[in-house]
Amino acid sequence: MSIDPVTLQVIGGALHTIAREMAYVLYRMSFSSIIRESEDLGAGLFDRSFATLCESDNTPLHIGSIPGYLRGIEASMTTPWREGDVVIHNHPYFGASHSPDIAVVVPVFFEGRHIGFAANTAHHVDIGSATPGLIVDIQDIFGEGMLLKAVKLYEGGVRNETVWNYLANNSRVGRQLQDDLGAQIASAQLGARRFQELYATYGAETVEAASAELMAYTERMLRKRIAEIPDGDYVAESWLDDDGRNRGVRLPIRVCVRIRGDEAEVDLTGSSPQVPTAFNVPFEGSTKVACYVAFRSLLLDTFTASVPIPANEGSFRPIKVTAPKGTIFNPIFPTAASARFSQCNRMIDCIIRALSPVLPEAAIAGSSASLSFVAYSGLRKTSGDYWVFIEVNEGAYGGRPRSDGPDSIDNLMANTRNNPIEDLGMHLPMICDRYELRDDVECGAGRFRGGIGVVKHQRLLEGGWLTHEAERHTDKPWGLFGGHDGAEGRVDIFNHADPAGTTEPQHAKISGVVMKPGDTMAFYSPCGGGFGDPLDRPVSTVLDDVLDGFCTIAYARSAYGVVIDDAMRIDHEATEALRAGMAAAR
Repeated sequence: MSIDPVTLQVIGGALHTIAREMAYVLYRMSFSSIIRESEDLGAGLFDRSFATLCESDNTPLHIGSIPGYLRGIEASMTTPWREGDVVIHNHPYFGASHSPDIAVVVPVFFEGRHIGFAANTAHHVDIGSATPGLIVDIQDIFGEGMLLKAVKLYEGGVRNETVWNYLANNSRVGRQLQDDLGAQIASAQLGARRFQELYATYGAETVEAASAELMAYTERMLRKRIAEIPDGDYVAESWLDDDGRNRGVRLPIRVCVRIRGDEAEVDLTGSSPQVPTAFNVPFEGSTKVACYVAFRSLLLDTFTASVPIPANEGSFRPIKVTAPKGTIFNPIFPTAASARFSQCNRMIDCIIRALSPVLPEAAIAGSSASLSFVAYSGLRKTSGDYWVFIEVNEGAYGGRPRSDGPDSIDNLMANTRNNPIEDLGMHLPMICDRYELRDDVECGAGRFRGGIGVVKHQRLLEGGWLTHEAERHTDKPWGLFGGHDGAEGRVDIFNHADPAGTTEPQHAKISGVVMKPGDTMAFYSPCGGGFGDPLDRPVSTVLDDVLDGFCTIAYARSAYGVVIDDAMRIDHEATEALRAGMAAAR
């Protein structure tokens, strides 16, 4: 069926609006801060063959993984879909991104025909795992908590009260889990109604033809961009600090991007074997999705695209992902696979680095490419009930072809917002003592400098427990095209009540650490690498960096060749001579 351009655009806009409305309902109705503040969620509509028709503008990993959830549900279902069903699912070996991300799926029917699905995923604070909130060092997947495989929470519109109570009774924060799932259900049911309204307005044949054309259009545009890259094998390597248990044993990541015509393959052969902790990556729900995100970011960026390109299934089709079974990116059941984000982010960083020689105008220098995911927990003094708080700390981007790397922000595949410290103080026995840009290291120098990471001090007033998942304590984000490397991250724990101010350096990944009253976690995120020759950075811009506190006078001299006196004035003659000497010495 031929669709005129105006109708195609209207239906495309309607689909995107439905996904955005679903996400808005989800985060506005949720109770846990990881959803309502950080927006660690995704929502969209999918056709009967599980193809993504539209997606919300939230965390990319959530959206790209839902087709994997749907395939896993289909393989596990024991009863057919019925109108009024609501399925919950989080099994990492059946398509889920990782077990804390529970999907809520509602089948959509129109005139008695099953036309597709409205679905969302969101990160839940606690699903009964071995340690509160987050898990790193556990034996197998069963330590991750409740594994929900195609469970019908509602069947034909009737809620299964046994399952509903089971959820509450197997989480440290059961009521919050139920309330957040309620928001997900409302979001998915709204999406189903809007999908039906779209069909009623334009007719099934028109909507389905338009959806097919929108996916084909996105696929054509991505294939066109891939075809512009010279055929070849492009390789980059890096490593991860450790697996959260075996300290000092670094884990290699090897990425080979093969470009052949209008198709691309990401081959992860040579990356670390799977590890005996939760520091592995579900292949369908996370590894593949991270590769899709990398190519969309590089080739279909909304800001640089001359025309809008819908985000849908078409952006997945030209990309093949290869990861041998039994490796960190494709573990074998029942290997745990919950702490999987930093590996994905580093893989994207490597994909960008590998393609930088042939995509210099799209590539960026090394970003923090990690994820500081921290779970604080404790028992309330008055009631004895658990409280659990999950926080995502920001990192920083590497320098870019036309601008500095953004400071203190989630990057690459991460897209969550920070949690307001006022909200923290209102609801939990914690207080934030420090929250600002790092001033203990220099960021990666370059024509465009790397972004500056964040430092955050969180103090537990009544004590409790701490689990932290992060990376890049032993590997600086790399500079690109002459830019300097950035800075590693670090974590310290110290006690305000200790007169000596004892500080205990921590590994990037720690599990179930006992925090005494007054103990503080101090997190310092990695800083991005620089892009381009530092000697090409305008002298006045270097002075601005010094005046803003982003750069010291000494570093301005040693890295940029800019001489600034104590009165904060540039010595232009000395600067010109110093830069000439530095250039000649290379």
